[in-house]
Amino acid sequence: MRRYIVKRILQMIPVIILVSIFSFMIIHFAPGDPINMYIRQDMTQQEIDELRVDLGLDGTIAEQYLAWLSNICRGNWGNSLINHQPVAKQIFEKLPATLLLMGTSFVLSILMSIPLGLVSGMRKNKAADQFISIFAYIGISIPAFWLALMLIIIFSLNLHWLPSNGMRTVGSNSVLDILWHLILPGIVLSVGNTAVFTRYIRSNTITQLEEEYVLTAKAKGVSKRRIMTGHVLKNCLLPIITIAGMNLASLVTGSFIIESVFGWPGMGTLGMSAINSRDYPMIMGFTMLSCVILIIGNFIADLLYGVADPRIKQEVKKIHES
Repeated sequence: MRRYIVKRILQMIPVIILVSIFSFMIIHFAPGDPINMYIRQDMTQQEIDELRVDLGLDGTIAEQYLAWLSNICRGNWGNSLINHQPVAKQIFEKLPATLLLMGTSFVLSILMSIPLGLVSGMRKNKAADQFISIFAYIGISIPAFWLALMLIIIFSLNLHWLPSNGMRTVGSNSVLDILWHLILPGIVLSVGNTAVFTRYIRSNTITQLEEEYVLTAKAKGVSKRRIMTGHVLKNCLLPIITIAGMNLASLVTGSFIIESVFGWPGMGTLGMSAINSRDYPMIMGFTMLSCVILIIGNFIADLLYGVADPRIKQEVKKIHES
């Protein structure tokens, strides 16, 4: 297993390098000379030249990239053009709130999609299956920002049941208050993945119910509930591990929109502010970190799949023996 993990890590390195190149080139794709974003009106030409050297913008693009990558590895992500504060400090202050929102929506997606997918697969072409399928199609198609606005209007403005923005009530630091504010954004961010997972689980359930081991278990008198929970469910969830890793991208990008709508104080709010203000150092940091989160998520999904699937375990064993 150790060799398998090392192999996957080595495969991640070229991807991370490509992501770093793309993140670095953002500032060079911007119109004009990048140094113009740092120049003040009262600066002399000598001060401008010194600033260019300090920022590492005096060499070739390759030299500038290596200098920037070296700073990134040391934790120096540059300073924001808006408030002149360190980019890394601001991002990592907002990161826990974003991870909380992403984690909550992911857990909700799994908890909702498993029973919906199983029931839909068991009741193929019946009323329950049709109802769940309609829900899944709507969940896949509906824009997240529109759903967020509708839920705010219904549950916050009209019914006054749930808060419409923020992460905490002023003057309150309780966990329950945070969870209360988390309900609407967590639900909105989870809807798309719930619909996708439900469709995959439904399809796999239908396929598994036609397998010989299910027919054999039925012939032996094993209860349908035990067949579903002991055999079918496990095999249905294996592809979901891979799909979940791939769908991390939608959680990262979706959280930006949802956080902006609900005023959630996470990376999304900071990122949208940076985009509107053309704060390129902040945008570069967001791009780099978001892609790394996605890569790490896929890596974890591969490991979980290897642990859960005996065929992958056997392949890992062969790699180790060779």
